[in-house]
Amino acid sequence: MSEKYISRSTAIAARVLGGEMMVMSAVDSTFFTLNEVATVIWQAADGRTPLSIIISDRVCTVFDVEAEVATRDAERFVEELSHHGILLVSDRPFENATAAALV
Repeated sequence: MSEKYISRSTAIAARVLGGEMMVMSAVDSTFFTLNEVATVIWQAADGRTPLSIIISDRVCTVFDVEAEVATRDAERFVEELSHHGILLVSDRPFENATAAALV
């Protein structure tokens, strides 16, 4: 299985409101309210850190969840947001990851 790298799209609007991360796609106006786990993944989506490291170092250490469950849920989350153009997914680190990390 190849490694996945995720980066936040620049075609989004994202804000923290009332302690929740709100994200909207500029592509199709899809709106998401992220839970705590999804927010951790979102904030770590710098384009340089592999998804597996985000899961092991951030999700599994902060939340009481097994790696297998966290991986399955994270991959589903990433798939859904990438379908709407909110997260970008690659099998290599993103070259211009700095802009994506500024949210």
